[in-house]
Amino acid sequence: MRIKATDVATQLRFSDVLWDTDGESLLWREERSDRGVLVCELLKDASPIELTGELSVRARVGYGGGDFTVSHGSVYFVVEGRLLRQALFDVSAKPITPEWGQCTSPTVSPDGKYLLYVHSADKVDLLALVDTQGDNWPVKLGEGHDFYMQPCWHPQGTLIAWVAWDHPNMPWDGTALYLGELSSGERLPVLTTQRVLSGDPSGNTAIFQPGFSPDGRYLSYISNQSGWFNLYLLDLNSGEKEPLVREEAEHGVPAWIHGLRTYAWTADGKALYFLRLKEGFTSLVRFDLEDKRQEPIQGEAQQYTSLKQIAVSPKEDRIALIASSPTIPPCIISVSRQDKVQIHRRSSEKIPSKLYLSQPQSLSWSVETQSPITCCYGLYYPPTNPDFESAEPPPAIIKIHGGPTSQFEANYHAETQFFTSRGFAVLELNYRGSSGYGKAYTDALKANWGLLDVEDTRSAADYLVSKGLADGKRLVLMGGSAGGYTVLLCLIACPGFFKAGICRYAVSNLFTLAADTHKFEERYLDSLVGTLPQDADRYRKRSPVFSADRIQDPLAIFQGEDDRVVPKAQSDEIVESLARRGVPHLYRVFEGEGHGWRKSETIQSYYETLETFLTQYVVNSADS
Repeated sequence: MRIKATDVATQLRFSDVLWDTDGESLLWREERSDRGVLVCELLKDASPIELTGELSVRARVGYGGGDFTVSHGSVYFVVEGRLLRQALFDVSAKPITPEWGQCTSPTVSPDGKYLLYVHSADKVDLLALVDTQGDNWPVKLGEGHDFYMQPCWHPQGTLIAWVAWDHPNMPWDGTALYLGELSSGERLPVLTTQRVLSGDPSGNTAIFQPGFSPDGRYLSYISNQSGWFNLYLLDLNSGEKEPLVREEAEHGVPAWIHGLRTYAWTADGKALYFLRLKEGFTSLVRFDLEDKRQEPIQGEAQQYTSLKQIAVSPKEDRIALIASSPTIPPCIISVSRQDKVQIHRRSSEKIPSKLYLSQPQSLSWSVETQSPITCCYGLYYPPTNPDFESAEPPPAIIKIHGGPTSQFEANYHAETQFFTSRGFAVLELNYRGSSGYGKAYTDALKANWGLLDVEDTRSAADYLVSKGLADGKRLVLMGGSAGGYTVLLCLIACPGFFKAGICRYAVSNLFTLAADTHKFEERYLDSLVGTLPQDADRYRKRSPVFSADRIQDPLAIFQGEDDRVVPKAQSDEIVESLARRGVPHLYRVFEGEGHGWRKSETIQSYYETLETFLTQYVVNSADS
């Protein structure tokens, strides 16, 4: 059967997976509707047990992430901004930080005594430390930068490393890798020295995911100084640093959220496993330090083309991951040294028939432009339904990702499969400015947001039609947040060319976005558009709200009532223009939702409404 709205709404969402220090307990976080739940499985038992009861585990610094960690038989997690400690399989959790601000990215010292984490309150971020029993008031370790991320411990417990950066940079623009030394304090350890080891805070080089080798000799990290996020090794004794693998592929990702991991050390320190992302497809690779040789993991793991949150067992080379492919819904897996895969949890026990699941084709095409980057990329999914055949090109949905520094990857997109099983082709567009294709490709959007993304959307549509992959009279645009912004600009720039548009919490006014958005992105527009007030004319020209009266094509707009990234007022202004001029439109505001849908009932309603909208204005339209 084709995918139903209820299937999408009830699917679990996984955000992280970790091993306890005993190597016998595997924990992961899954989202059930709007609740974050921690689940544990003992390998000798293989019966997942829910740990956190009615509590909802979720860190809320920036876009979230860094929700929990586990060590020495206890799990540490964030609920309503506070860090809690709970022994595995215990029934109660104890708060170990006060009710003030927000915590994220907890990491336990090697001896199990202390918890290092990132704290944010009143727009001030810092590194903090508390004892794991919560007997003492937390202490500040590092402060003075706008943002902190990915703190980690040296095996001896006397050194820590972290990433920090300041406005107007984003974490993929320019960050610094810090090494700090701890010494005994009156109540808790204090930071006595700190120094920058790598990176470029001015905006030319970004650092991602520092980590110490098990013997403490090396500090590993990912840097994009070569133009690609590649894995580096720093010898703490000699100070020498070298890239382990230098290639035109991504070993890291933009740090939109806390707690991201794309590589991990083996327990014996003789090798690292890393994730290689190239043209939207991810593979698992082992790098042997002695032989300086990389070895792609073969066998069952190769069926997964999207791999995230890598974690290696501290007892053996067994790797846990969140894995999926375009035809395999997300699941928690582990891979043995013999390349055998064990599935620990599926996002849904109802696995869709592959007869209704589309396999993507990686596309690239040339664009006429003054930009030095002249190629554009996307993943094309043909309509897939054995009950439907047509000799004519299909209607097509061009999906535009958010960010805009983001990327569509070859993972399981229930939304895409929802449409392809209904006779639509889908192009997941990775326009210039997307991540995953090197730093130069990402940087192409600097000062050009609202220009190149619009050019590339139109060129994508023309390319699909020229190749017979889409019906030129039934082209639909779809995007959320920054993607919704591009949808609006395309409808303004090309009235009558697209059949309809679909927007979720779309940016419509760059002035109010710069003024109202959250701390993480409040200076993002400096690089994407320009600085205020000097570039006010550019902000006005590229804000859809000031040209909304040019939109004439049917438009569906969806908005979260509690969105603090793109407040509801931005959608209201567009809807006012559509209503005043009698342009066909649909406007749905979901109560209790923010920048994205979490509740199952919201997700089901969203897809059911979308299907009705597309049936009316695209499938059954009189001029289709």
